[in-house]
Amino acid sequence: MSPVSMLCFLLFHLLIPSPSQADGNITVGSSLTAKKDNSSWLSPSGDFAFGFRPLPTNLNNRGGVFLLSIWYNKIPSRTIVWFANGDRPAPENSKLELTSDLGLVLTDPRGERLWMSENIVGTVSHATINDTGNFLIFGSNLEKLWESFDDPVDRLLPSQTLGKNKFLSSRQSDGSFSRGKFQLRMLDSGDLVLNTINLPSSYANEPYYNSTRTARDSNMSSLGKEFVFDNSGSPFVLRENGDKVYLSQVKVPSASEFYHRITLNFDGVLTHYVNPKNSNSNGTWISLWSEPENICTALLTPRGSGVCGYNSICSLGGDNRPRCGCPDRYTLLDPNDEYGSCTPNFTLNCEEDEKKLKQGSMGDFYTFVELEHTGWPMSDYALLAPFSEDECRNSCLHDCMCAVAGFRDGKNCWKKKLPLSNGRVDPKLNGKILIKVPKRDLTITNDSQYPIPKGKIKHHDHRILILVGSMLLGASVSINFVLIGAITWGFLFVYCKKLKKISIEENVVGLNLRYFTYQELFEATDGLKEEIGRGSFGIVYKGLMSNNAAIAVKKLCSAMHSKEREFRTEVNAIGQTHHKNLVRLLGFCDEGHERLLVYEFLSNGTLSSLLFSGESKPSWIQRCHIASGIARGLLYLHEECPTQIIHCDIKPQNILLDDYHNARISDFGLAKLLKMNQSHTQTDIRGTRGYVAPEWFRNLPITVKVDVYSYGVLLLEIICCRSCLGTELSRESEGELLTDWAYDCFMHGRLDALVEGDTEGLSNRTNLKNLVMIAIWCIQEDPSLRPTMKKVTQMLEGAVEVPVPPCASRLNSSTSSFLHPN
Repeated sequence: MSPVSMLCFLLFHLLIPSPSQADGNITVGSSLTAKKDNSSWLSPSGDFAFGFRPLPTNLNNRGGVFLLSIWYNKIPSRTIVWFANGDRPAPENSKLELTSDLGLVLTDPRGERLWMSENIVGTVSHATINDTGNFLIFGSNLEKLWESFDDPVDRLLPSQTLGKNKFLSSRQSDGSFSRGKFQLRMLDSGDLVLNTINLPSSYANEPYYNSTRTARDSNMSSLGKEFVFDNSGSPFVLRENGDKVYLSQVKVPSASEFYHRITLNFDGVLTHYVNPKNSNSNGTWISLWSEPENICTALLTPRGSGVCGYNSICSLGGDNRPRCGCPDRYTLLDPNDEYGSCTPNFTLNCEEDEKKLKQGSMGDFYTFVELEHTGWPMSDYALLAPFSEDECRNSCLHDCMCAVAGFRDGKNCWKKKLPLSNGRVDPKLNGKILIKVPKRDLTITNDSQYPIPKGKIKHHDHRILILVGSMLLGASVSINFVLIGAITWGFLFVYCKKLKKISIEENVVGLNLRYFTYQELFEATDGLKEEIGRGSFGIVYKGLMSNNAAIAVKKLCSAMHSKEREFRTEVNAIGQTHHKNLVRLLGFCDEGHERLLVYEFLSNGTLSSLLFSGESKPSWIQRCHIASGIARGLLYLHEECPTQIIHCDIKPQNILLDDYHNARISDFGLAKLLKMNQSHTQTDIRGTRGYVAPEWFRNLPITVKVDVYSYGVLLLEIICCRSCLGTELSRESEGELLTDWAYDCFMHGRLDALVEGDTEGLSNRTNLKNLVMIAIWCIQEDPSLRPTMKKVTQMLEGAVEVPVPPCASRLNSSTSSFLHPN
């Protein structure tokens, strides 16, 4: 090339800088402008992009505002991993420029500086974004002057570290990038902790999670040095002596095949997410683990409101994430912030109470809303003990400072005043909360979470009395006696039914469940129009509440014949369950012969659809994650919930998937409500053919081991992505073919046949073998030889070694020693 040609070439590239270059380097003077569909700077592989992302428009910024950020560029969700100006979004046409003296500088269209890369010492030569997602600015001697990894926001990427006195800050909400109230901090003491701060200051409250306290290694002689998220995707605290304390024992998928990120969510839950890198990924992130296990009960601080705002109540939802709600007669202070504080729709005033006391009993003016398994533990100002419940009510009733009374353990009365903090639902709480509310203008509202019964037929009763009087005046004496008798009987009948109805609704208050009328659910489902599933228990319809929340309404089958008290007993047991791997029961209807259950609606459908209906198999890590979630849900039902529940019908159609593809078990606790002769088997057996344990056929005692057997069949289906009831199967043994075939493949070393060329599954051959062996243990014919679900979860997590299982016909008692150690 001639000197003239070379000069022209250089001038061309200097005068027209490319915002994105093949080698990933960005030269001084390069710039980006905040516009829709604007170009960005890409990493060499194209995995990450750096530039402007548009935020939702608002009234003050009709043209839109933009966030300077780094995001995953190859997945549909375009998940943001770093951002710069969360508190000061950039208006359209704002400019980002790489300068020689200040590094990155972001200015608005008027030239006002919005953000800059801080602590730049030296002259900038160029910048780059690499394939780890780190944006770096280099000096003239190729020294690092600044990097985004040293300025983390709310998440970490593989190869990133968090040194002493460094921290992550959560976002304010799911849709806001302003600083939130939760932090992940690496303390100078070497402890990795989660804590809240008192906004707008940075004052840190007491930690609600500490890695040192939860570590399995009890040798704490060496302090922590830094928090490391290594290249393989494993997070640990590195100690001064070189030891590693891992945050989780969950098996981590390969970082070469999955994107990894650790995020401090806006609700204070620290979660490790993964997403397959293959082209078939739909952008859905899978949660590997999260801390704490239940943030509603873990976060307990004398300062601050807790997870939810003041006077609000936290309950655990899907993916270990909290849900917040206001008690009856309280509403959100900010209707757009569901995690914010609640304010009462009335005023407790001591001066007014003194006047009321002169007019009559305080019981004429106030009543109580009751909530069981609920508490605000940090708002007490007095303990009265020993006290009865009536004494507790009366004391709070006549104390103008008392807004709530907590009656615990049959003898302790805790009086609480506003504002109430750290509200939570906790099945382990023994007792109830009594919320004092005024009696006047008490009404039932369609959107009330805890409806309080109130008579609504006052005017109607008045019209009936006028009609009855007219009838009596115009009739003979003998007829009057007959009429009086009939009318008296009629009033007694209606009155008893009314009391019965109120009794049911009052009972609901103690369950934290909503009582729905049949008309409400009929309208919410548009006349039971959209059917989304059916089974032995009934038909499920999709519905929409007045607040646009989607629900799933299960209309129980007509064969449901349990008595009213039995029905409420079973609903009570179901309503007390709270676990991330169970579908949440929101309420019910028990009106005449109509019995319906209302559940949260899960958008990703059933496990059956995921495994058997798609053109391609779900990723191996996703299937493993689902298998572990189902196991943890069954463990909770069997051993950890207030009342032991045997599901009796575990199958893919009864496993639903939430927004994050977490497995959620449905239809648990319903088996007791169903007549014994109502099932798919058309016998006295509960369950579905192919998943039914042998003891059902042998008149043996039914225990939790029937669920273990069904789980074993389900686990094989998850491994193979093949139904045990596939259309290609026939004869009476169709439910056995998958299990027998899987055992033969295992015995002859043909594991590749089970996953049918699934390269991801075959690359995890040890894991594949362990899962198959766990499944075979679960489907042993002798119930005593099957492991408990606790043992199953330990084997899945790698905490317990999986022995080689025997064939059912060759089993002997000695093989059960690992299942039931002394």
